[in-house]
Amino acid sequence: MPDTLVVIPVFNHGATLRSVVTGALSFHRDVLVVDDGSTDNGVEAIRDLPVRVVQHESNRGKGQAILTAAAEAQRLGKTHIITMDADGQHYPEDIPAFVQAVKACPRGVIVGSRRFTGDHVPGASKFGRAFSNFWLRVQTGKELSDVQCGFRAYPVALFQAVRLHEKRYAMEVEVLVKASWAGFPLQDLPIDVHYPPPEERVSHFKALRDNIQISLLNTRLTARCFLPVPHRQYAEDRDGKVSPVHPIRSLKLLLLQKESPLMLALAGALGMLLGTLAIPGLHCIAIILVAGYFGLSRITALAVSQLCMPPIVPALCIEAGYYLRHGELLTDISLQTLGYEALDRIWEWILGSLALAPLFGLAMGLVVYVMALLVRVQLQRREQNRRPAMGDAHDR
Repeated sequence: MPDTLVVIPVFNHGATLRSVVTGALSFHRDVLVVDDGSTDNGVEAIRDLPVRVVQHESNRGKGQAILTAAAEAQRLGKTHIITMDADGQHYPEDIPAFVQAVKACPRGVIVGSRRFTGDHVPGASKFGRAFSNFWLRVQTGKELSDVQCGFRAYPVALFQAVRLHEKRYAMEVEVLVKASWAGFPLQDLPIDVHYPPPEERVSHFKALRDNIQISLLNTRLTARCFLPVPHRQYAEDRDGKVSPVHPIRSLKLLLLQKESPLMLALAGALGMLLGTLAIPGLHCIAIILVAGYFGLSRITALAVSQLCMPPIVPALCIEAGYYLRHGELLTDISLQTLGYEALDRIWEWILGSLALAPLFGLAMGLVVYVMALLVRVQLQRREQNRRPAMGDAHDR
């Protein structure tokens, strides 16, 4: 059974800390406060409460506070942490919902989805949420409705499985992307949220510094997506511990177990369609972004797109475009037609690619679907043959 620890990172939130902690204790008996180098002595207001307190000597950032909490949770033998903000924005009444979500999906990262229905909701929060949601989908193919919400539940094993570099607010974006890459499910949990009037609000988000860090992080994560190399996956071993799966095995897991024949076929069709289009130099970028956005296998799409390299597919597109313009095929291959009339051939390439790309994509999708079905049948037969053989060996 999951054993959860509620974590409240705090930095100079003395005015609200006690009410947040007492509220959390009303719904959960294990609460940890991580004081990230506060200078307002706010932690003294909770010394009489039955909570654990860990303190940083100096301010190291919210991300580091969560990492500290995860290490403390592991030391205590906890399986999960539930993080909530110390400024009173989150309602402790939602803690039981997180506990139930953890029980239903122990390996999942549960992220609060804020209902922006009250007064005083900052416009920057709405924009930032939409911005981060978009890039998460591009980078992982997964969709969350509120990437920036700090009310979350994490499996403690996640922090041993992935390597995190960010220490401040950007860490909350980084951990979601890398968790998804590693095979940890991401799930939404609708929550209410309270925004006080601007003059009463306590926020340590530095617009310039933190937005630059998040932008640089998204650049690095998106660049990593350009590499057609599978991410290391993590799965539970026989003892229930999360252990890494070798990259080559990750590739097999991705293509033969996690991905259905239909999803592989869609990835192949996408790779062929975009590879056929007359967008020289942009094929790989387009495939990675579109495949990531729709949650399709980038590896499959990129592999199929290599079939579209010159000269065969571009030549077919030029012929198709020429036929659409003139009602006949281009048979005169000369300096005149390929040199002096180069602009005409480029236009015909574009026109022909628009006509052939959907047809080639559909055909490739069917081919990949049939091949994936055949491979899956072979794997199932091998597994069936292996089980009786293993049973015979045990009998002997």
